[in-house]
This record gives sequence, structure tokens and C-alpha cells, in this order.
Amino acid sequence: MKRFTVDSSLPVLPSVRRYGAVAVHSGNAFAPLAGLLTLIFSLLLALTLAPATLAAPRLPSLPLSTDGGDIVDARGETIVLQGVNWFGFETANHAPHGLWSRDYKDMLRQIKQLGFNTVRMPFSLEALESSTTSGIDYGGGRNAELEGKTPQQVMDIIIDEAGARGLMVILDNHSQSDDGFMYPLWYGQDGYTEKDWIKAWKKLAQRYEDTPQVIAADLKNEPHGSATWGTGGPTDWRRAAQRAGNAVLAENPDLLILVEGIEAPVAGGQLDRHWWGGNLEGVRTAPVKLSKSNKLVYSPHEYGPGVFAQPWFSDPNMASILQNRWDTGFGYIQKKGIAPLLVGEFGAKNVGLDTIEGQWIRQFTEYLRSRGISWTFWAWNPNSGDTGGVLKDDWTTVHADKMDMLSDLMKR
Repeated sequence: MKRFTVDSSLPVLPSVRRYGAVAVHSGNAFAPLAGLLTLIFSLLLALTLAPATLAAPRLPSLPLSTDGGDIVDARGETIVLQGVNWFGFETANHAPHGLWSRDYKDMLRQIKQLGFNTVRMPFSLEALESSTTSGIDYGGGRNAELEGKTPQQVMDIIIDEAGARGLMVILDNHSQSDDGFMYPLWYGQDGYTEKDWIKAWKKLAQRYEDTPQVIAADLKNEPHGSATWGTGGPTDWRRAAQRAGNAVLAENPDLLILVEGIEAPVAGGQLDRHWWGGNLEGVRTAPVKLSKSNKLVYSPHEYGPGVFAQPWFSDPNMASILQNRWDTGFGYIQKKGIAPLLVGEFGAKNVGLDTIEGQWIRQFTEYLRSRGISWTFWAWNPNSGDTGGVLKDDWTTVHADKMDMLSDLMKR
């Protein structure tokens, strides 16, 4: 079901102002009564309109925590995060893409109006250290608050506006250097060390300690290649995630810690291949252990043949293979109450059942819906080469077929 919010920035209706200023001819015997009735009507109309124009969208009762396989709010109510990725902070622009076409407030207004409750915001370590942004249009008053700001300050402003719109924010370390998402590990790119990575996360945790709409730290996007799980060495992603997660919680104990998987098979695992960040089979024997156990969320990624032609996409038994892969690779974590899941990325250009890609994503959205798994769709941006986005290339119009699919998923 779509949720509609009223834009509190809209001006007061001119008619409201005019009612109180109606001129009554002094020769009219009913002028005093007419004036009184006009005043009463004006007040009633103003009171009627006030809640719609002044009320801000509500956030859940924050902070969020976990309870078995569920994410819960501060009242203990189960929360399903249903979000979208808006990328750009991890690129050389050092700002979310599309601001060359639209105002950031308008973007967030549309995201909320379409029913999403969360924005996953990728960033690079390089962007956080930079002093400049690019690709932002300031013409006609657009994005005026962002002009002259550093990337970190731009992030602050967008996060503040997201909270005002009733949106939650997940911060995702997508890379160390700008446009470096292909790098497999959380250190080693352009001289960045594991210490640099943890230091950056600690600073962000401190910075947003009093910003409740920042709900989660997705520690590292898509570990792959040489990344291992539970091996104890320098490439052990489980060890690094545990260390970074505890460092974040020491600074900001309210944050959820999102831990993605790896690509490589693990010892004793049942599956021989995975998507980047998609293999969480290692949790069976070597789970991540945080200082606050009720803050851990595992976050696999899942894609279709538009990203890579995995062998199961050409198998006549694709549907049953996918079901088994999802249950074996990560679904068991939530089913057994080990921890909740949030699928940080999934997306496709084609969502119709007349394509293999469409069959895959329709089956996957039903899998998410039936199990109440949280998710953030990739992506809001139309300039994602493999998947496209919710928006078309004009950065305003919505792909109706994608949004219909996601709206059905939101209904649960």
C-alpha cells in the first residue's frame, strides 16, 4: 500500500488568508454577523488544515534492536526495513547522484511518498576526507543548502532531511577510494589500512550518535575474492567485522551492525559459488560475536542474470535451485532465530515474467515477503548499468512495473 505524506513546505492556501480579510459593506445590516461568520469559518478551516500541513511523518520508535530473527523498535514491535539505495557518495562526485537534475528535498519526498521507509547511502572513505563535491545543480534555488559544503556536511544535511521526512538511513562503506567498489577487501586499496577503515567508522558513529534516524552501519560492501570467513588470518572478514562492529558500538551503542557475507565457499559449506557478499554459510560454525548481541544483522546481496549469468539461470529447475540456495546460503539464519536478515542489494532491469531476470526477481521478492525479510532495493538511481533504477533516465519518472512489484512487496 502506498503511503502518502503532505509536504509541509507547501505555502498556506491563499484562500485561508483571504477569508479573514473579506470587506463587508458598512451599509449592510448583516455586516457584523457576516464578519463574525467569516472569522469563525476562517478559524475552522485553518484548524482543519493545520494537522495536514504541519504534522511531520513519524519514524518508528528508535533505536532499533534485534530479537531472534526480527528487527524490533524501542517498543518491541517488529520492524521490516523496506528501502532503496541512493548512491553517489562513493563516487568522484562525493554526493548522491541526480542532484544535477533535482533538489535533494524533492528526491527524499518522492522516496517517502512511494512507500519506502529507509535509504541505504553508500560512501567511500575518500569522500569523507574530501572538501569538495561536484554534480550538484544550484540553479533556481535548488540544493541551496548544499552549496559550499564538504561531502561530510552534505551527508549531514541529507540525513537531517531524511529524518524530517520520516526516513531511516543506513550508512554503507562501499569502498575505500572513490569508485573502488571492485576492490575485494576492507583495506589495501590506495594505501588505506584496516586501522583507517575502523577509524572512519568510529568517527561516523560519534558524529551521528544523537541522530536517531541513522539506524545502521553496513561495515563493508560485498567482500569477495580473497576474503575468507573464520580463518583467523588477515583476510578473515568475520574477524574484521567483529572488530569494527565492536568499535562502532563502543562509540554509538544504538546502531545496528550490518555484516555482509563473502564470495568464496567456506569449509563445510554446501554451496560452491556465491554472489559478492552473498555467502553467509560460515555463520553456522563461526558467527559474528558483538559486545551487544542484539545489534547484529546479517546482510546478503542477491542478483539475477543481468549482473552475471550464473549456471542456475539456464537450468530448467531454476526455481527449486534458487529456493535451496537462498535457504542454505542465508535464509536459515533468520529461520533459526540466529539473527535478522536485511538484503542490502537486489535489483533488475526486467521484472516481467516473460524474462529469466523477471522470473528470478519475482520469485525473490515473494521469498522476502513471505519471510518478512528486510531489504533495500538497488537502486533509486537510473544510472546503475546492470540493473537500472526505480527512476527512469529523466531522474523523475518512476518505472511503473518495478514500483508495482515493490509496492506489492511492501504490503507483506
